[in-house]
Amino acid sequence: MEFELTHWHWWMLAIILLVLEIMLPGTFFLWIAVAASLVGLLLIVIPTLSLEWQLLVFSAISIISVILSRVFLSHSDTPLEEVELNQQRGSEYIGRIFTLQDPIVNGLGKIQTADSSWRIEGENCLAGEQVKVVGVNGTRLQVEIIKKKGNLQQK
Repeated sequence: MEFELTHWHWWMLAIILLVLEIMLPGTFFLWIAVAASLVGLLLIVIPTLSLEWQLLVFSAISIISVILSRVFLSHSDTPLEEVELNQQRGSEYIGRIFTLQDPIVNGLGKIQTADSSWRIEGENCLAGEQVKVVGVNGTRLQVEIIKKKGNLQQK
């Protein structure tokens, strides 16, 4: 008695591989599932295809689809140097100028941004002074006082 795979077997394998892809994401099982479903479609067109040829076609499509997916998915529009995912929170405020609501006392104070308040560190100064964010130190923004001289602003 010879074992024979039908298109239903290949489609069931494709479904199992898709479930694995959902449980273990990484797009690897997805492309093998595509290969299995294509072999299932091929068996509808050529129902007398032998088991050896089915396995050969499945292997070839699997290898080609995985390689092509790696080639196409590895290209990114953004160079790795420009990715800001793991940059320190608060760095978006560097260079911005804020007016102090509260004074900086003993080198510590607080500024109000559009969506939150931040602890700051810098030279002691009174409320109402303008400060420029020059860096980030942990969860504090480092600021410098912008001194006013007439109508011109200087550091």
